[in-house]
Amino acid sequence: MEKLKIMRKEINVNECPVLFDRPFGPESLSVDWQIRTADWWVEDEWLTGCNPDNFPGMVTSRKNYFGNVLIEFEARTVLPSTHDINCMWNGSWNDETNERDVAYDIGLEGWWEGKVGFEKSPDYKLNAANPIFQFEPGRIYRLQAGSIDGDVFVLVDGGLILEVTDPDPIDTRRYGLVGFEAYASMIQVRRPVVRQIVWVERPLSYGLEF
Repeated sequence: MEKLKIMRKEINVNECPVLFDRPFGPESLSVDWQIRTADWWVEDEWLTGCNPDNFPGMVTSRKNYFGNVLIEFEARTVLPSTHDINCMWNGSWNDETNERDVAYDIGLEGWWEGKVGFEKSPDYKLNAANPIFQFEPGRIYRLQAGSIDGDVFVLVDGGLILEVTDPDPIDTRRYGLVGFEAYASMIQVRRPVVRQIVWVERPLSYGLEF
């Protein structure tokens, strides 16, 4: 039974209803996903994104997944690309500018200096990143990311590596796109799963030390 423990909350993954669970394939790419920017195609079970330029090359879901959601997937960079595996949730798209609009976005080996990070678009005034994760280009990682009423979390291979609290949470009743992003990178993603988060309070306190 897989449980994710974040600050004052515990998520029992097995009890979280599955909203989407379909491997990538030619049919899935056309039915479930919409290529927004850059080049995206399917090779075997992998969705490949290729974007050599410094902007978010994105593919998004055609369907909205509202509420507190958890997105899970496996991903890797395609050598010689060495950085930027990114995803979004509780998102939207601006058709006029052809850019991501309101959304939560996280990335592995990004932010120009090899950081695990988080940002909230479109104003990007809420950001958090750290350089402590030892990333290996070409290695397959399992990522889990999501939020509970503005409490954002990122796990890699089961380990919690980032938490951020949004003081002005996205209205998850209005924004529900999920997606993947290649930023000056070439990446591959497989086994995408979107879940509705079910969680319980996890009381925390220190025991006596002296």
